[in-house]
Amino acid sequence: MSTETLIKVKEILAEQFSQEVEQSSGKVLIDFYAPWCAPCKMLAPVVEQIALEHEDIKVVKINADNSQELMAKFGIRGIPTLLLMNNGELMATKVGAASVSQVKTFVQQ
Repeated sequence: MSTETLIKVKEILAEQFSQEVEQSSGKVLIDFYAPWCAPCKMLAPVVEQIALEHEDIKVVKINADNSQELMAKFGIRGIPTLLLMNNGELMATKVGAASVSQVKTFVQQ
């Protein structure tokens, strides 16, 4: 496996949200995180594993510190927060660190 395929999670900016998420067909898992957030660091490898195991799901990360408008839009008050969207529609929200099995269950709903 090349190193290029190891990183499946794409970091996007708030300006790219519409194009990368809302206009995307199918499921998109969004990880709102911050570099200083310990639970976010614990969740990062879990999100990466989900991206590797679920080719059908697009996975993106958004730095919460730089995305206050998006945080407000989705009512996010704590991080890490995962959003699951399907065809641009919000399907579910999960707040806090989670195990691989918990996130798998979350994305399969």
